[in-house]
Amino acid sequence: MTTPLNERRIANAIRVLAMDAVQQANSGHPGAPMGMADIADVVWREFLNHNPSNPQWANRDRFVLSNGHGSMLQYALLHLTGYDLSIEDLKQFRQLHAKTPGHPELGYAPGIETTTGPLGQGIANAVGFAIAEKTLAAQFNKADLTVIDHYTYCFLGDGCLMEGISHEVCSLAGTLNLGKLVAYYDDNGISIDGEVEGWFSDDTEQRFHAYGWQVLRVDGHDIDAIREATLTAKAESNKPTLIICKTVIGLGSPNKQGKEDCHGAPLGKDEIILTREALGWNEDAFVVPAEIYAAWDAKAKGQQSEQAWNEIFAQYQAKYPTEAAELKRRIAGDLPADFAAQADQFIAETNAKGETIATRKASQNTLQAFGPLLPELLGGSADLAGSNLTLWKGCEGIQDNPAGNYIHYGVREFGMTAIANGLALHGGFIPYVATFLMFMEYARNAVRMSALMKQRVIHVYTHDSIGLGEDGPTHQPIEQIASLRGTPNLNTWRPADTVETAIAWKSGLQRQDGPTALILSRQNLPFQNRTAEQLDNIAKGGYVLAAEKGELKAIIIATGSEVDLAMQAYAELDGVRVVSIPCAEIFVQQDAAYREAVLPAQVRARVAVEAAHVDYWWKFVGLDGKVIGMTTYGESAPAKDLFKHFGITKDAVVEAVKAVI
Repeated sequence: MTTPLNERRIANAIRVLAMDAVQQANSGHPGAPMGMADIADVVWREFLNHNPSNPQWANRDRFVLSNGHGSMLQYALLHLTGYDLSIEDLKQFRQLHAKTPGHPELGYAPGIETTTGPLGQGIANAVGFAIAEKTLAAQFNKADLTVIDHYTYCFLGDGCLMEGISHEVCSLAGTLNLGKLVAYYDDNGISIDGEVEGWFSDDTEQRFHAYGWQVLRVDGHDIDAIREATLTAKAESNKPTLIICKTVIGLGSPNKQGKEDCHGAPLGKDEIILTREALGWNEDAFVVPAEIYAAWDAKAKGQQSEQAWNEIFAQYQAKYPTEAAELKRRIAGDLPADFAAQADQFIAETNAKGETIATRKASQNTLQAFGPLLPELLGGSADLAGSNLTLWKGCEGIQDNPAGNYIHYGVREFGMTAIANGLALHGGFIPYVATFLMFMEYARNAVRMSALMKQRVIHVYTHDSIGLGEDGPTHQPIEQIASLRGTPNLNTWRPADTVETAIAWKSGLQRQDGPTALILSRQNLPFQNRTAEQLDNIAKGGYVLAAEKGELKAIIIATGSEVDLAMQAYAELDGVRVVSIPCAEIFVQQDAAYREAVLPAQVRARVAVEAAHVDYWWKFVGLDGKVIGMTTYGESAPAKDLFKHFGITKDAVVEAVKAVI
């Protein structure tokens, strides 16, 4: 060991702040922060290029704590280096409305790049950050001026590597040659249940070699070794690097270090006293000496780094004004000034054409129209581009051209979606990802994280119902749409035709406070004629598609492929209106007067029809209404036979309406 005492004392500031905060909260994970403190010391004080005075500086390095249960490590680092996170904030660890919640949460404390905690998704986000940096650099850097040039550093633990998503994303990272991704594996051999050798005996080094990574091994408490490994990692431009750091969890705790006891529980008051003695730390709880703060303070260095970059960008702006303006627009997340007008023109043209095509094809047509307007689009599919129809004529894969705009994710639904979250978090891109609706299940938690972090990610899901036909119940979604609609802050669109599809895309692209899911059909869907007012009302999420003839007696509510069934039934009924609700989340956000105009409260005779699980629609039809849909899994047969077999037909809608009137 070549670690000097004063360097260890600097790192010990992390250890004591972590154990004090967890003890005060009587909740948390002190072991990982204490074990990784020396690694953090090297990375944050010597390598991380950041500015605590401006956490959103565009060319900052990104840091991800994938093992997010060790959140006090990150909070201590932010506090010590000079971010707006006070010692009082650390004392409020895990308390209501604190800037220091139990896991790093985007938007609570400055300097948190992503919400982590669901293990494995942090390293997936880090892969997204690294892809974004490489692609943005290829799109904007010039031979004489480099304006995008930063690294992504990620800490991860045994749990992250046990999660299957780590295989998906680290495999792809190696394939894409993400040389500016550096990951530090906290190899402490301990998880909540104890020593991991009984359930995790992988040869991690060979595993990552197989992915195409550079792999280095160090003593995770040897400052010099960590420094040299990081320099070696940065010298390798074509491969991501995994630095396997052998550490002792809870280092410094005489009775609990190296044991699961310090993984997910406070050390205890008596053990903290002993730990202070072992570390030679004589200060009271939450007290850090001035000389330690001075050693950590990164504000001056960060401001100098940003100023140096600002000077380079000023030269770039003078020489390449168009590119500079475009880069600033994209980093800000703004759409081109003329996008809305151009999109509306395409929607009008689509309405005039009146095509009867599958909504997945309508989606591709929309991408073909919007794609040339939006260079920030970075699409992809989980090996289903030809089925999801996510490729448009201007697409070019980043595996062939780093400045491209399309990612062939392979069969990696979960990894793809979590990477897309990283792309959105990085800035400069609007990612869209695609798979069959059924296989949204593989990606489910990453979809939730899109919504939780309020990221503009567009999730494209095709083959939306039993209408996909012969592939059978394994591929036919039933409960998935209800699951998506039940996700807070996710707008789920199930369009009925080409026009609703185009408007759904426009809505998702314009939305800046959360993700959008597009639920699209495999089979052709008839075009629905609309007035100009109806066309405008689609963006409100729900509208009257067909007005009642005479006195209003009943309402039929439908989405997607079942809108046409509703219209067929409408043709045989009097006193009935058809309401299309392509996006219920947006519809319920409309003012009460509009909602009442569409669904009058006094009309309790209501029928909803959707080839998905029936339970979602009871809140719209009430106990007096009826819902036509699915309560079982599907079968393998042609679509027309399946709709008849499961009773999702025009005749069934007519009979249901008559029954409720």
